[in-house]
Amino acid sequence: MNRKQQLLKRHRRNKRLGLLFGLVLLVVVGVLVAWWLPLVLAVVAWAAHEAWFADHLFYAPASDYDYQLDADECHAVVLRDGCVSVPGTCRLQAQDTLILKIRLRAGWLGRFFDPAVKIHGDEADCQAFERGVAGVRYLNLTGHSQALGEGRLRLAGQFCRLDHDAELFVCRHPDYLAGPLLVIAPHADDAELAAFATYAEARESWIVTLTAGEIEAEHYRDMGLDPVSAARLKGQLRAWDSLSVPLWAGVPQERCVQLGYFCLQLPAMKAQPDQAVGSREADLLDTRPFRRFNNVVLASDANGAPSWHNLIQDLCELIERIRPASIVLPEPTLDPHPDHVCARDAVIEALAQTRWQPEVLLHYANHLHDNDRWPMGDAGNGVALPPYFDRDAAMRPWARTVSTQTQWQKAMSLGMMHDLQPRLPFKRRLRRVLQRYLAGRKWPAFGENEFFRKAVRRHELFWVETCADKREQR
Repeated sequence: MNRKQQLLKRHRRNKRLGLLFGLVLLVVVGVLVAWWLPLVLAVVAWAAHEAWFADHLFYAPASDYDYQLDADECHAVVLRDGCVSVPGTCRLQAQDTLILKIRLRAGWLGRFFDPAVKIHGDEADCQAFERGVAGVRYLNLTGHSQALGEGRLRLAGQFCRLDHDAELFVCRHPDYLAGPLLVIAPHADDAELAAFATYAEARESWIVTLTAGEIEAEHYRDMGLDPVSAARLKGQLRAWDSLSVPLWAGVPQERCVQLGYFCLQLPAMKAQPDQAVGSREADLLDTRPFRRFNNVVLASDANGAPSWHNLIQDLCELIERIRPASIVLPEPTLDPHPDHVCARDAVIEALAQTRWQPEVLLHYANHLHDNDRWPMGDAGNGVALPPYFDRDAAMRPWARTVSTQTQWQKAMSLGMMHDLQPRLPFKRRLRRVLQRYLAGRKWPAFGENEFFRKAVRRHELFWVETCADKREQR
């Protein structure tokens, strides 16, 4: 069981215990006061839960985020009347990744509304945090280099207070987009969620999607299909999405590859590398039905066996063919999804067998262990660093600013993804109504799925790992 499953299990256990206690209390109130009062209190308690306590937050908001940032420079800075003053020796460049380590303390309203820091610099921004926050957080000031260098950058707390003392981390990066860029997507839409703007601006981008994403096809069952047919249709649609949607960003179909392995089966494949592992729901033991739109021919097309051995062979062939300077892939210490963890493991195993080596690995996280709402706040805002509590591992962030026009293009690309199109269940729509009016939250108009809020942002954030071995030139 991975860490997120353990945290979720504990959360549900505590929730059941709390519910049991609440029921006992309501019975006592009904007996001692009035029979109708428990009904009223139950409705009020349910509305309060949906508005303020329905988030999956598996750590105390008073916890300090604890990063060991691998930065090129670190400067002590002071906030004077909200203005950030940097030392005169600090010379910032437009493309620098800028992270401000600062302590936040929520006011009493910050327990009912999301606390946030408003950033007034080269462009307006607002980065939100957990209700009740009282600890160290990391603001993303990337894109505000000029305002910061000129002393014009101002910060203002919304439902929270900021300490006067802070630390500014500066990370300088080469142009990772100059050489071929290979994006590894465990599922269709992972590449767009994490890196749409990045692969759209790279000189040459390739996108390799590992799985068809065929499971959880209830939407298609509701259309009248049996479970197997629904899973196969969903897999075919998502396979098509993985090859066609990148064209919206200028990536031609011949540079997109769908490998057609099965959703949530990568861990089982890894456990028995030579064993073919079929789909959970589509009644298939062959990857080729989901590869039929590929322009690239792979050796494993000969048998279509969904095995770890074939997956590693596929990745080796593609890496040798593409010769990427940079590979974009999931970050396993932050992103707990089992397919995402295995996707990263598969790339590392393949690189151990290839002559060609990339210069850098650029890691992303589309899911978190501890906080299902990150990035918090509204669509269009910046992306603060996610919760992280392991100072033993050094992390080097690379944040890219995304223009408003590109954010709209990214939103439309997500809207083309079939898996993000179905309406939310009634309970979630009702929860959003309560959160809108009681907690002040809002969602973008271009899609109901939570990823439209989380992914369409002012930044795309990656974690850089420089490869030890230089790629071999031929």
